[in-house]
Amino acid sequence: MTSATAQPETPGSPQFSTSLERGDSPLTPPRLIATDLDGTLLRDDKTVSPRTVAALAAAEKAGIEVFFVTGRPARWMDVVSDHVHGHGLAICGNGAAVVDLHGGPGAHRFVKVRELARQNALDAVRLLRDAAPGTVYAVEQTYGFHQEPAYPKLHMEIPDVRAQAEDLLAPDGAAAAEPVLKILAHHPELDPDAFLTLARLAIGTCANVTRSSPSALLEISGPDVSKASTLALCCAERGISHEEVVAFGDMPNDIEMLTWAGRSYAMGNAHPDVLAAASGHTVANNEDGVAVMIEQMLAQRP
Repeated sequence: MTSATAQPETPGSPQFSTSLERGDSPLTPPRLIATDLDGTLLRDDKTVSPRTVAALAAAEKAGIEVFFVTGRPARWMDVVSDHVHGHGLAICGNGAAVVDLHGGPGAHRFVKVRELARQNALDAVRLLRDAAPGTVYAVEQTYGFHQEPAYPKLHMEIPDVRAQAEDLLAPDGAAAAEPVLKILAHHPELDPDAFLTLARLAIGTCANVTRSSPSALLEISGPDVSKASTLALCCAERGISHEEVVAFGDMPNDIEMLTWAGRSYAMGNAHPDVLAAASGHTVANNEDGVAVMIEQMLAQRP
């Protein structure tokens, strides 16, 4: 969930582009901005720059809704809780939950939960263990985080329970009453992209597999759950078409959202597959690439 290693781009470089600059037809005025957080809206030090704060506020003032769409769990959303403005909603866990951030830290409310069925989760764990021996797991739930004893210290928190994934996911497991949002799968040796390809082939249709980390850490959600599918549900509830959405991202878990949106921008620091999927490019997260494009969009409005 940090920046990839691609070289930052600048507005003057040939790779920095918008749809208008490439000679496309006039753009549909945006009604909603959907932006990833880590490696996209946030700088590498996990802060929101003053320029970006001002751009988000200007977009909301112009009547454009801003949705944060992230792989982060709800409990990690405090960094942007002050910037959600009117609707107060964020899409977390790669689409597994829509969360109302009003009320500030500790007061987040789940508005929509798209859980990973426990049997699907157990099947995914078994299939990936067979395909990639040495894989270790953690389990994200609405209000809990659990991990296997061998899972590395990748997150700045202490797990609620340490146990094998099969035990955590059992019908009578440690937190059986709470929905499972996603499974985290880590491999200590495999190349991250190779691990993702292997996992998708092994798990098949029983779960959706993606990644947002530069390490070999995969995120496993329900079969139809993604940033794009949950964003589409939220837009449908508001009568907003995909042509009226502008999306920003940097990692493979953003690709479906970037291809679904009418207009999309890959960050200058994005993964190569993201650069290929987006309809335009902006500068890196540390150069406030989201703010740059919001400012340009607002300047083009009549």
